[in-house]
Amino acid sequence: MIDHLVFFTARGDASHEDLEDLISSLRKLKSSVPGVVELSAGENFSERSGGYTHGVFVRFGSTADLESYLKHPEHLAVVEKLDRLTTGRIVVDYET
Repeated sequence: MIDHLVFFTARGDASHEDLEDLISSLRKLKSSVPGVVELSAGENFSERSGGYTHGVFVRFGSTADLESYLKHPEHLAVVEKLDRLTTGRIVVDYET
């Protein structure tokens, strides 16, 4: 199994509605992109986040599934929203 973690910081001028749309779009990737085993996304509520405001967790069966996900058109459309609505992003991928 491969776990893909993404943490990002919302821009100060991003509207609540745009951020809700972003999270909804992320969550929809579970059913629209082949190879996704699990997916969760949401807003951080902890004071331990180091300034990151949101997180995404995606689990795949293989690195090939992750690579396919990264190139999938629906994922790329979500990345465009991320680029527009966020300032900082960190990604970690590891095998479990």
